[in-house]
Amino acid sequence: MWRLRRAAVACEVCQSLVKHSSGTKGSLPLQKLHLVSRSIYHSHHPILKLQRPHFRTSFQQFSSLTNLPLRKLKLSPIKYGYQPHRNFWPARLAARLLKLRYLILGSAVGGGYTAKKTFDQWKDMIPDLSDYKWIVPDIVWEIDEYIDFEKIRKALPDSEDLAKLAPDFDKIVESLSLLKDFFTTGHKLVSEVIEASDLLLLLGSPGETAFRATDPGSESDKPYRKVSDKEKIDQLQEELLHTQLKYQRILERLEKENKELRKLVLQKDDKGIHHRKLKKSLIDMYSEVLDVLSDYDASYNTQDHLPRVVVVGDQSAGKTSVLEMIAQARIFPRGSGEMMTRSPVKVTLSEGPHHVALFKDSSREFDLTKEEDLAALRHEIELRMRKNVKEGCTVSSETISLNVKGPGLQRMVLVDLPGVINTVTSGMAPDTKETIFSISKAYMQNPNAIILCIQDGSVDAERSIVTDLVSQMDPHGRRTIFVLTKVDLAEKNVASPSRIQQIIEGKLFPMKALGYFAVVTGKGNSSESIEAIRDYEEEFFQNSKLLKTSMLKAHQVTTRNLSLAVSDCFWKMVRESVEQQADSFKATRFNLETEWKNNYPRLRELDRNELFEKAKNEILDEVISLSQVTPKHWEEILQQSLWERVSTHVIENIYLPAAQTMNSGTFNTTVDIKLKQWTDKQLPNKAVEVAWETLQEEFSRFMTEPKGKEHDDIFDKLKEAVKEETIKRHKWNDFAEDSLRVIQHNALEDRSISDKQQWDAAIYFMEEALQARLKDTENTIENMVGPDWKKRWLYWKNRTQEQCVHNETKNELEKMLKCNEEHPAYLASDEITTVRKNLESRGVEVDPSLIKDTWHQVYRRHFLKTALNHCNLCRRGFYYYQRHFVDSELECNDVVLFWRIQRMLAITANTLRQQLTNTEVRRLEKNVKEVLEDFAEDSEKKVKLLTGKRVQLAEDLKKVREIQEKLDAFIEALHQEK
Repeated sequence: MWRLRRAAVACEVCQSLVKHSSGTKGSLPLQKLHLVSRSIYHSHHPILKLQRPHFRTSFQQFSSLTNLPLRKLKLSPIKYGYQPHRNFWPARLAARLLKLRYLILGSAVGGGYTAKKTFDQWKDMIPDLSDYKWIVPDIVWEIDEYIDFEKIRKALPDSEDLAKLAPDFDKIVESLSLLKDFFTTGHKLVSEVIEASDLLLLLGSPGETAFRATDPGSESDKPYRKVSDKEKIDQLQEELLHTQLKYQRILERLEKENKELRKLVLQKDDKGIHHRKLKKSLIDMYSEVLDVLSDYDASYNTQDHLPRVVVVGDQSAGKTSVLEMIAQARIFPRGSGEMMTRSPVKVTLSEGPHHVALFKDSSREFDLTKEEDLAALRHEIELRMRKNVKEGCTVSSETISLNVKGPGLQRMVLVDLPGVINTVTSGMAPDTKETIFSISKAYMQNPNAIILCIQDGSVDAERSIVTDLVSQMDPHGRRTIFVLTKVDLAEKNVASPSRIQQIIEGKLFPMKALGYFAVVTGKGNSSESIEAIRDYEEEFFQNSKLLKTSMLKAHQVTTRNLSLAVSDCFWKMVRESVEQQADSFKATRFNLETEWKNNYPRLRELDRNELFEKAKNEILDEVISLSQVTPKHWEEILQQSLWERVSTHVIENIYLPAAQTMNSGTFNTTVDIKLKQWTDKQLPNKAVEVAWETLQEEFSRFMTEPKGKEHDDIFDKLKEAVKEETIKRHKWNDFAEDSLRVIQHNALEDRSISDKQQWDAAIYFMEEALQARLKDTENTIENMVGPDWKKRWLYWKNRTQEQCVHNETKNELEKMLKCNEEHPAYLASDEITTVRKNLESRGVEVDPSLIKDTWHQVYRRHFLKTALNHCNLCRRGFYYYQRHFVDSELECNDVVLFWRIQRMLAITANTLRQQLTNTEVRRLEKNVKEVLEDFAEDSEKKVKLLTGKRVQLAEDLKKVREIQEKLDAFIEALHQEK
């Protein structure tokens, strides 16, 4: 009881000391204590046992844990006993009291230092928000102009007032004096005070007390157990892994908060809350340069050395899954065992307020947080791939450009290539394997391209094809990053885990790389979300033997670390090579400009698009000039063209059969019947065809005729193609035939000739028609019988045997016509027999059909000559026509027929001319505009139609200038960001 009261008094004294030193925590290390204080400690004291060297670890370049401090590691619990009683109790008591002083002061100093160090470390982890200073209103930076800080300083209490708030050191001295009085109270009282001081010592070291209190090994009821070194190492490794994962979660939480903050800032700027105009991001500027380069240099020649991240791998190795994990969305089409990537896909990753995707040539945004938009995006990519693949091929070299934006995405440009295959399966083109190899080599041979080599970890490494290809392109591994996918399946199926380590380190096969990574891209279910795959990947590596046994390092796992590594490597390569590329394009531009000045000094540098616009204006001007053709010219060419088309039918089927009748009544009746049949069935259609052909001829004449010195033959192919396509699309109005039929029928029924002038015009028209037919007939007969004696003597020509037979037959038939000039058009059978026997008597063997053919031409010539003679007689017959040929032997019904035909032609030509000028020319102009618009959207058509050295030189010069300007702007922005 007495001992308890003494201990209580000692505790009150000690509590008074602790009370005046409140606010200090921690303990001073034993090495910093006074020499006397250390001398009274036994060598087996717990404080000495708990000291150990600090655990140091280092992380490589791409670890996400390099900036985080490790928490204090725990050791195995060890039980210790009490120290033996010392005889020098005054010295021991003084040392304990001095230790209390050092504990209080050391805790204050050490706690402050620890707090400052922790604050500095967390401050380094906070993202740099200097780029967002513009968010803070300007009034904050000018607050000193509105607030008088000097007045506030004077209003604050002075140093004397603040000193009053400090602890009362006099009372502390009094407490120490009071404690000194207890030194004379006896040995038992001192022992109780010493025990109380031991208790205060433990309370002064809260971390150590808590460690011993919570550790079950410190309880007195458990026996002492020595911990082996192997168990300590295992425990340290386990605690290190848990600490890394803990701090990685903290880092991810901070990054998530940073994403939300940046997203909020960007959203506010999009809504116009802040009216500062944001500049285009670096990665977007760089992506535009690559897009222009892909158009300029589709074959990826040596001039295109700008960095890209080229993703290559065997088919079904997990390339698409890795890319989707980096892009944080399932954006690529999938198929079980089927080749889905049929053409290169350039994916530009950049940061933005919303997780969206859009194509280079489209304004539609796909919201990657919505499943329906994701499905639509995958379908669109698949359609574009199949569109790029030509008929008979399986893969294409044409690139699909896609931009993906979202909060927290690493800025880079990736190119997903078709998977490398070993054998060509059914349904593939025979050259598919070679085509994929050539496309992959074209991208990888760029000396600044970063090769992201994807290897399937679930299959034997010896079966990989892509590793040999990558080793050929980058034998030293200076720009290759190796990624082993499906590590979960590999660890499960591989008997020796060290085999995975050999694959990662490149020891299993001769392949060098800049970095080696192991990732898990899901459980094989395509419906898994990206978040679920991330959680599964983190959980797998947390429990994986690869990390626990140090086969893999922490920075070599997870797609997140891979994304950071690829992004850092990409931007490092960009900064090292972009200025050199800009200089090379400057030299190329200078060479092209010099070549243009030497070859085309007086011409402007017009590329295909500009040349097409110029040709488009010329073509439209020519179509407009088509509407300015005079009506007289239209009617003349229409009437002439229509007569050339129908003259044979009029002479052969209407005039000749009617003229062979015996009287005028029969002649007129035959003519009326045949004209009616002709008008109902053929004439309107023939007229429309003639009008359309006339319009085409005039349109072609305006399009193709040279324009003097201003004519540029570079447009000839384009104009010809526009003309043919326009004619193909143009269709005449179907209602034109019905209205034209009525007009033509009425014109042919009119037999009245009003004056002598019309009569003479009809006779002139008839003579021209008959003379043209007579000339054609004589040419036919000349070809049939051969050259006459004059040509045979002058031009040394001879008749063939067949021509001799035709000539003898012609002579015999002409004798028969001279005997009977009014012979009908057909030979009787006895006349044919007579002609044949007469020829046989002269030794000429003929066939009856030959006699009929020869007779047809001979009689036709005889009839036309007779008709021309009759036409001359009818020149004076207008007087008899007015009296209806009463009391006259002259009948000129054939003149009236030709008058009716001539008037019909004039009325038809006038009607067609009105349709042309009022309707068809405008419709033709509309079709021309449509054709030009279609050609303007078809770049392949323009390349095909606008060709030549001049065009190609101007095209290259424009592209090089554009590339150089974009590169200069990108370099300037890159320097500003630094």
